[in-house]
Amino acid sequence: MLTKFETKSNRVKGLSFHSKRPWILASLHSGVIQLWDYRMGTLIDRFDEHDGPVRGVHFHKSQPLFVSGGDDYKIKVWNYKLHRCLFTLLGHLDYIRTVQFHHEYPWIVSASDDQTIRVWNWQSRTCISVLTGHNHYVMCASFHPKEDLVVSASLDQTVRVWDIGALRKKTVSPADDILRLSQMNSDFFGGVDAVVKYVLEGHDRGVNWASFHPTLPLIVSGADDRQVKIWRMNDTKAWEVDTLRGHMNNVSCVLFHARQDIIVSNSEDKSIRVWDATKRTGLQTFRREHDRFWILSAHPEMSLLAAGHDSGMIVFKLERERPAFSVSADSLFYVKDRFLRVYEYSTQKDTQLIPIRRPGSNGLNQGPRTLSYSPTENAVLVCSEMDGGSYELYIIPKDSYGRGDTAQEAKRGIGGSAVFVARNRFAVLEKSSNQVLVKNLKNEIVKKSILPIATDAIFYAGTGNLLCRSEDRVVIFDLQQRVILGDLLAAFVRYIVWSQDMESVALLSKHSIIIADKKLVHRCTLHETIRVKSGAWDDNGVFIYTTLTHIKYCLPNGDNGIIKTLEFPVYITKIYGNTIFCLDRDGKNRPMIIDSTEYVFKLSLLRKRYDQVMSMIRNSELCGQAMIAYLQQKGFPQVALYFVKDERARFNLALESGNIEKALESAKKIDEKDHWYRLGVEALRQGNAGIVEYAYQRTKNFERLSFHYLITGNVDKLSKMMKIAEVKNDVMGQFHDALYLGDVRERVKILENAGHLPLAYITASVHGLRDIANRLAVELGDNVPSLPDGKRASLLMPPSPVLCAGDWPLLMVSKGMFEGGLDNTGRSAEEDYEEAADADWGEALDIGEVENMQNGDISTVLEEEDVNIETEEGGWDLEDLDLPPDTDTPKTAPNARSSVFIAPNPGMPVSQIWVQKSSLAAEHAAAGNYDTAMRLLNRQLGIKNFSPLRPLFMDLHMGSHAYLRALSLSPVISLAVERGWSESASPNVRGPPALVFNFSQLEEKLSAGYKSTTSGKFSEALRHFLAILQTIPFIVVETRREVDEVKELIIIVKEYVLGLQMELKRKELTDNPARQQELAAYFTHCKLQLPHRRLALLNAMSVCFKAQNLSTAAHFARELLETNPTAETQAKKARQVLQAAEKNMRDVTPLNYDFRNPFVICGSTYTPIYRGQRDVTCPYCSTHFVPSQQGELCTVCDLAEVGADTSGLLCSPLQIR
Repeated sequence: MLTKFETKSNRVKGLSFHSKRPWILASLHSGVIQLWDYRMGTLIDRFDEHDGPVRGVHFHKSQPLFVSGGDDYKIKVWNYKLHRCLFTLLGHLDYIRTVQFHHEYPWIVSASDDQTIRVWNWQSRTCISVLTGHNHYVMCASFHPKEDLVVSASLDQTVRVWDIGALRKKTVSPADDILRLSQMNSDFFGGVDAVVKYVLEGHDRGVNWASFHPTLPLIVSGADDRQVKIWRMNDTKAWEVDTLRGHMNNVSCVLFHARQDIIVSNSEDKSIRVWDATKRTGLQTFRREHDRFWILSAHPEMSLLAAGHDSGMIVFKLERERPAFSVSADSLFYVKDRFLRVYEYSTQKDTQLIPIRRPGSNGLNQGPRTLSYSPTENAVLVCSEMDGGSYELYIIPKDSYGRGDTAQEAKRGIGGSAVFVARNRFAVLEKSSNQVLVKNLKNEIVKKSILPIATDAIFYAGTGNLLCRSEDRVVIFDLQQRVILGDLLAAFVRYIVWSQDMESVALLSKHSIIIADKKLVHRCTLHETIRVKSGAWDDNGVFIYTTLTHIKYCLPNGDNGIIKTLEFPVYITKIYGNTIFCLDRDGKNRPMIIDSTEYVFKLSLLRKRYDQVMSMIRNSELCGQAMIAYLQQKGFPQVALYFVKDERARFNLALESGNIEKALESAKKIDEKDHWYRLGVEALRQGNAGIVEYAYQRTKNFERLSFHYLITGNVDKLSKMMKIAEVKNDVMGQFHDALYLGDVRERVKILENAGHLPLAYITASVHGLRDIANRLAVELGDNVPSLPDGKRASLLMPPSPVLCAGDWPLLMVSKGMFEGGLDNTGRSAEEDYEEAADADWGEALDIGEVENMQNGDISTVLEEEDVNIETEEGGWDLEDLDLPPDTDTPKTAPNARSSVFIAPNPGMPVSQIWVQKSSLAAEHAAAGNYDTAMRLLNRQLGIKNFSPLRPLFMDLHMGSHAYLRALSLSPVISLAVERGWSESASPNVRGPPALVFNFSQLEEKLSAGYKSTTSGKFSEALRHFLAILQTIPFIVVETRREVDEVKELIIIVKEYVLGLQMELKRKELTDNPARQQELAAYFTHCKLQLPHRRLALLNAMSVCFKAQNLSTAAHFARELLETNPTAETQAKKARQVLQAAEKNMRDVTPLNYDFRNPFVICGSTYTPIYRGQRDVTCPYCSTHFVPSQQGELCTVCDLAEVGADTSGLLCSPLQIR
């Protein structure tokens, strides 16, 4: 059995496959109907309206409907697109067992415990016939797939076949009036729409199921007598053909397989059995441990079956449908219907070669699995699962091409798998001894080789080489030298596909594809949610593969995409240009034409074949959001620019690629404030002062414009801005401009006009404008403000800009491949001239003269300028250029290409490389990627409280970067500092980040913690130990020994933190002597250093002695003496306590402490958890807790969630390898 999908749920009582989509309905004993996608393994919908179990469910063949019947006596018809029940059919008086749509008419047949079968018209929503005759519960009823018959099974021990021909005639031909009258009479007096054709008696107990054969006049039934019976019928009678025995309990469901000559039954004995329908013998049995089976359903079109049991359902196939094939040069050798055939790609001619013997045993899955072909010897190896794995060797006679009827005796042998490794040698895997036997064409062993790994399959890997597969890895093994040539970790690989030059290999698993080179060096991995079926390499080195639903491609760098959607699964055999040759499940060869433009384009980009890219852009219809997104993602926004017609998208791409000119073109067309603002920001970043100015003018952003003129030193335009602010009555803007210009008189004037006379007076006085100050003093009268004594005034003037006006100096660079080649596509000469005339637009943006202007809007100024440009026909005014006198235009010699600087492409940021290469949280934090660092810590150690770690995150990031000052207008440059960097290292290879925390620091902190503990400074010691616990997640070490030391350190520190927390808690409890004694006693059970353990024992002994718990105190005294204390005072004290206790060996206060019973201490409640009691642990510091603390924050490390499921501490790159 090949299980395709499995669910866990309540008991499944009804199942139905959708005829077209990969869906299955499951009706449950709980009253819920589930709709599953068995291909994706997802629950699509659930329908929950029935009251009580739903026993029957069925999809309509063509409409978006399904019907269900339940124990609430209701039949409901649902529309799954609308997610609701359309209507309910009422009429049955007891539980409804099964429901089914008719394949052609608008009918539903239902079977019920009320001993009747009803036929309903779901369009008119009425019951059109009631079939009575059974005298016990009717367990199932179904329509014949072609004829007007219904079969039903009942607990009255019979199977009945009903003829509903009259019902069809009545429904199909609208009768004339006289007929209608007689019809009304017959309806009224009990009509004969449906009559019993046969009653099949033979079962000794109630019959649970009966179903028709899809094409033959056969019925199969299963009953509580544990038997499956086959019945044949003709026009007049029906009779029992045979009985299949083997089930150990009631047979609950049985049906014929649509595509194979078999019967499938299931039973309450927890098994599914498969029977040969012609030989009538058992083929196979599949058992479940605890679940009884209740229902079976077969897919109407495919070889899929589903079975419902007590705790869910399974969707499965009985046999593999993949044909065995092998490609050699221009030919495809494959097995179909017990014949070996050859298909020639060039002529598309299909020829039968030789018959392959039929497997003798009665098992399923015994057909050919793999095929290997030797072209020089014309020999074929066919492997199958027969006898636990065997092979057959056929030599194809030269004259058999085209005849294919001469049977020949094959050479056979037992082996897990067999492949040709040279022209006349083949290798056979002997699993029992894990060795490979090399044989010649006479089937004689030539050589034996022990395999280097536990191998369960072998594949061809070049002459004399084998690719060996185990559970989790593959290796290439040289049979001559007996050495491993390559090794790769890969989850269970099913198929191997080599490229034609044997340089690349694709390893296909169920849901993934790994691409590697001939030495098994990993290149990329792809994951698919839908099962991967086959693949082949095309001439460009692109891997084309199929899933159940699509043909897809994979580029050498791992990028993948969809080429075509498939209606049915196919297996790719060969690719020629744009034609893919496939085999379908019926063994038919199907050539498919595909459009390879998309992946060829991406491949050309990847391989930097820009000439090819250019011609494809010019000639083809490559477009769409996906392609634009791809180009953006891969760092080619400048290429994406030429695909995009939408101006907003063009604007965004132009900004991203730094193409200011294109962005300006788009901004003019869009003409929105936000776009002008963003253009201004980008132009400022590039130092293009002209565009910045233009963008600010378009948005009328005068504050930014003023500041722009200030930093570019354009004093003339700044004074014009001040006039504009005055015209606009913008007092604050006017004052700012006066401040930028250092114009004191203007500032005094503004303050005076605004009514701030004291401020105006102070400004005038400080700056020595006596005449104005005196005038203002008169106006102020007695309110003249006093100036502070002994202060010297200085004129506040803005600093002179380093770079006065104009754009930043730029390096002369050669145009990129794409800008140069694509800018000229489809451009006329007029457009070129227009651009030339428009090119120097920076100066033309001057703001008009505004000295004599009245209060108004600057837009009038700009508009007037526009009008002037349009109305004055002054010809080509070439003399009014207003150029500065010292402009020196650089002349470029036509051959001066060598002086051009080629700007390097920006590489990947180092921080991104760190993140990609590492699974260590410390390195992610150092890269500044806190989010992934936190996710890693949560996954590895269950940490959920990150607030104590915040400063450590910041230190790691800051400590792995150095910062350099750059130009005054540009940001600080950050440099990544690498661990173990040396001058001899390659500049292209990035090392891991330098980390500020290391193991030796922790050892220093540990010593400090020990010291504080010895001197009794418990709070300080606790601080040291907690700091160690919080730093350990960010420690990276290089050797295995150090990894063990780090793990050991966590345990040491945890014990101290727990002990010190209890001791501090004990000191707080002054009014509870019993609890004080318990905490002191628990402290002695923490694994401390010997000096500290002695102090803890001494402390516990003293506390218990004072509280008159002499027996417990004596125990601690003995423990203390056993440690051989070096301080004589400690030993003396212990002996005294022992002497005193021996006189009166009893405890006054009972304590929750039993030193004879081993225990661990709960880190939260500080109570003992004795051996055998349930507990949960902190995944990081491994402190034990009582079960009620599950999901809470660990009180010891204050970081992790107690009881979380984690993968464990990662602190070394070695652990990942």
